[in-house]
Parts: sequence; C-alpha cells; structure tokens
Amino acid sequence: MDAAFLSTWSWDNLGAYKYVLYAPLVGKAVAARAWERASPDHWLLLLLVLFGLRAFTYQLWSSFSNMIFATGRRRIVRDGVGFDQIDKEWDWDNFLILQAHLAAAAFYAFPSLLHLPSWDARGLAVAALLHVFATEPLFYVAHRAFHRGHLFSCYHSLHHSIKVPQPFTAGFATPLEQLVLGALMAVPLATACAAGFGSVGLAFAYALGFDFLRAMGHCNVEVFPAGLFHALPLLRYLIYTPTYHTIHHAKKESNFCLFMPLFDLLGGTLDGQSWELQRKASAGVDDVPEFVFLAHTVDVMHSMHVPFVFRTFVSTPFSVQLFLLPIWPFAVVIMLVMWACSTKAFAVSGYRLRARLHQTWVVPRFGLQYFLPFAKDGINRQIELAILRADKMGAKVVSLAALNKNEALNGGGTLFVNKHPGLRVRVVHGNTLTAAVILNEIPEGTSEVFMTGATSKLGRVIALYLCRKKIRVMMMTMSTERFQNIRMEAAPEHQQYLVQVTKYGSAQHCKTWIVGKWLSPREQRWAPPGTHFHQFVVPPILGFRRDCTYGKLAAMRLPKDVQGLNACEYTLERGLVHACHAGGVVHFLEGYEHHEVGAIDVDRIDVVWEAALRHGLQPV
Repeated sequence: MDAAFLSTWSWDNLGAYKYVLYAPLVGKAVAARAWERASPDHWLLLLLVLFGLRAFTYQLWSSFSNMIFATGRRRIVRDGVGFDQIDKEWDWDNFLILQAHLAAAAFYAFPSLLHLPSWDARGLAVAALLHVFATEPLFYVAHRAFHRGHLFSCYHSLHHSIKVPQPFTAGFATPLEQLVLGALMAVPLATACAAGFGSVGLAFAYALGFDFLRAMGHCNVEVFPAGLFHALPLLRYLIYTPTYHTIHHAKKESNFCLFMPLFDLLGGTLDGQSWELQRKASAGVDDVPEFVFLAHTVDVMHSMHVPFVFRTFVSTPFSVQLFLLPIWPFAVVIMLVMWACSTKAFAVSGYRLRARLHQTWVVPRFGLQYFLPFAKDGINRQIELAILRADKMGAKVVSLAALNKNEALNGGGTLFVNKHPGLRVRVVHGNTLTAAVILNEIPEGTSEVFMTGATSKLGRVIALYLCRKKIRVMMMTMSTERFQNIRMEAAPEHQQYLVQVTKYGSAQHCKTWIVGKWLSPREQRWAPPGTHFHQFVVPPILGFRRDCTYGKLAAMRLPKDVQGLNACEYTLERGLVHACHAGGVVHFLEGYEHHEVGAIDVDRIDVVWEAALRHGLQPV
C-alpha cells in the first residue's frame, strides 16, 4: 500500500548522508565569503548559524531531560526511553533541513529580506501580537483537525506512537505536519517584515524561542514550581507546562494548544486534572531502584557515552568517533571539576526488569585513576557513599563494576562489608557469573588451557574449576607461593592438573588461552595459529594476530522482558551487559541474602549459571 502524500521524508533512504542536503547552502556561503559583512550572501551565514542554534536548543533540552541524577524526581512519565523510541526519533531533525531550504528560498524570492536591520523592537511587538492572535488559534484548529480520521491515521498517529515524550519527539512528525507548523511559525515573522519592522534579531529571537518552548513541553520533566501558578492564577492560561503537554500525549483528546492553554479553555478541551497533576509532578517523588550497578568510565572519550550527552550515540556500542573530538576539551574541564567537587556517584540510566527498577550509577573516576596509589582512598570513599546511599534508599543489591571491585582497591568489596556489618543492601562483585560465562565458553573436549592473571580472584576460581574437570591448567605466575596456595585448595586427586609456568613459550602448543593480564603483541606471538583468547582483563587486549580469534569480555543478554533499556554498556551490543552486571541481576532476582564479595566460591559457579539461564539471561 502506497504511503499517504507527504507522510514520509523523501531522503529517508540517505541515512546520515542526508546532511549533504545542506551542501548547496554551505557551498554558496563559502564561495561568496559569507562571513564577511560586505558579502551580499552574508544572510546565508546567519541562516546556517540560526539553524545550528535551533538544533543545539533541542540537544540542550535532551541533555537536561536525560539527567536522571538531576531531574529524576520530577519526571512525568516514569517509563524509560527504549531503543525502539530512539530509533524512531533518530531523524528528528528532518524538519530543520526542510525549513532551512524553505527559508533560503524565501530570501531569494523576496530580495528585500536580504537587507534586514540587526534589530527593530517594533517587530518583536508585532510578532508577539500575531503569535497570540494568529499562530496560537490557527495551530489549535489545525491540531484538532490532525486528530480526526484520515489526518490522524495517516499523519499524526506517528507522533502519538511515542509513549515517553522527549525534546526530540517535538521534531518527530510527518512532512505535512512540519509544513503546516512552519507556515504558522512564519506568519508573525512575515507580517513583521511586510510592515517594515523585520530584523535579524527578530528572526533569531522568535525561532529560538519557539523551539525552546516546544522542546520544553516535550521534555518529560516538570520545570515550573506549582507555587508560581498558585500566586499568579492567570499565568496557567498563558504558558503551558511539560505536564500539560504530556497529558495531551496520553489522552489525545485534550490540551491541544501550542503554548497557551487559554485556547483549550475557550475550545472546551482543557483537561480538568492538568493543574493537580502539574502540582504533583512539581513536588516530585523519588524513584527508588531495587538494583544498582555501580559503574565507572574508562577515559575522557568514554565519559561522553551517556544518555545526557548524545542519546543516539549511547544507544550504540562505544567507539571513538570524530564528532566527539571538538567537545573533548569541554569534557576534560568537566572531568577536572568532577574530580575536585564530586562526592557521590550519580545515576545515568535505568531500565525495568519484572516491573522493578534497575539503575546504573557512575562513580566519577576514570580507569587511569584506579592505578594511582594516592587516589585509592578517595575512590573507596565514593564507592562507600554510593553503597550507603543505596542502603538508605532501600535498594536490595549494589553490583560493583570492573575496577570498582579491584582486589587491590577494596578486596573485591570486602572492605565495605566489614566496615558496615549492618548493611541491608547486598554488595555483589558478580564475578561468580563472570567465571561461569568464561568457563562455559571453553569448548567441550579441551584438555589443556594456558592462563595469565592466574592467581587473581577470577584466575584462581577458573583454575580450581577446570582442574575438577581434569583439564590441565598452565598457570602463568612468578609467585610460587601464591600458586601453591591455590594448588592446595584443590582436592589431592586434582592437584596434578595445576601446573605453574613462568614463560610464555610454555604455551606455544596450547590453543586455548584465558587472559587475565594484559598481553603485548610480542607475548601474543607465542600462541600457535588458531588460538582463541578468552578474556577477563580490563581493558581487553588488542587483537594483533590475524590467525587467532579474540573473545570479548564476558557478557550476557538481558531477559526479553526488559523495558526502557536505552544505553549500550561500553562496547557491548544492545541488550548485552557485562557478566558482573548480570551476576548482580541474578543475585537480585534470586533474592540471595548473602554478600558476594572477596574470594569466589567455586561450588557456586554452576548454581549461579543455572539461575541465570532460568531467569532468561542468555549467553552471547
């Protein structure tokens, strides 16, 4: 069935290459040296700057909307934004491309627009009056029309398919709707120019103000204090609120106005609960997570892989991208401020599993800091405060990520459990499931493995488990004492399968390497062709050998009933989490009452693995 006229964008098939459509405008501006005031095409530069600022306005509101640590209490719709919504709204800025070309065409059609003054206050007054008495009522009528029959089913239903309004949702509409909205937006500007009161400042002020209010209405965070409307009752009919607009998204047949609820009052479509719901949203309520995953960033680039920076970027596996380079300096400044001022972890994302809230909190420290001796106490203090905060909130489980449970840092979480014996929240390092994932990746029939990091927490338990299966484990370690301690933990009949080696050359015929310590290219050369490198080293080793294969860090796929998941965990694909994260989830779902800290119990590996599969987690 053919799509309705103007219901799809003609450049949908271009993907990211759609920005080439700006090329004629940019090329003309460069050729005409539009940055020079004397250039006859100086207006082109102003036009491009305006549309850049318009896009930036929506991005700023998106960042604000996704700052769970700052706005979580006043969120209106409590559901998370899932990958499906992010994909739908990926091309939210299509309307800016359309309007930029229409604006350029208007300048060419009416040459008098090329000579607008910088500012004329009379134009602002004219535009304000026209907005109130023309744009607002015309939008109200058009909006109600788009909620009927053919117009709704073929056009406006797309916008209402979004359940959790976001600033980018404002741009998620069909070309016909954006043409109508653009025409209504142009009425005040065109009238002011026709009356001789137009100016560059008016175009910037009106367009940016229009976008600011649209993005605010869709931000899903109540920004107005209820006391303001109590003190000034008339104000509630002159400016809408995010709650007011969210009611329209939910109920569809009320609150149709653009920015002024007055027209809903006059049209009899004002929802009677609008102000009571606004008051409740403004007062705020805490979302108490029952499960917390306490993560950290790896470096400055990775610190930008969070929903409140670029929502689309975080919905894809992390990789260093060129568009991040211009904002790297700003990220460094923020990093320094966080190092100096931060006292606690902050929530960056969340999802619901079995209708129960899981959140990811981030300790504002980067990977390098974990290896600086003088930073140890400060990092532990922040982890401890996060655990105590989760305990006070009523969380059930706090799962420690990667370096937050480093043995040298805090004994795999033992430090906090010993210091606070009365903790109600369970502290979990999740490494039991990490070990299970690695062990279940080893092919059946394997008779020998080589392992680096063999005396680490994970190395120890993997070696003990494998020797029970009568698999020979070559444990790379220079410490005979630590090797002997692990060997003595094995049953006498299994001790023969644990072998200490001190040179990589000992593994030159072994094709199964388990890597728990960084391997240089030179060290990797000892592996025979066809070797597979299983990994539990952070950060993972780089793949230098084309004749070998490299496993990723242990991970599992979350159950299918997860809702609101919108961020990829580091370099993992959508829906995947590191095994230590999954281990905390299993601990929570099973309702285990013990802390999982310190040494890993080899007897619990199969128990936790079976529990993970039973709850719908899947190996990758």
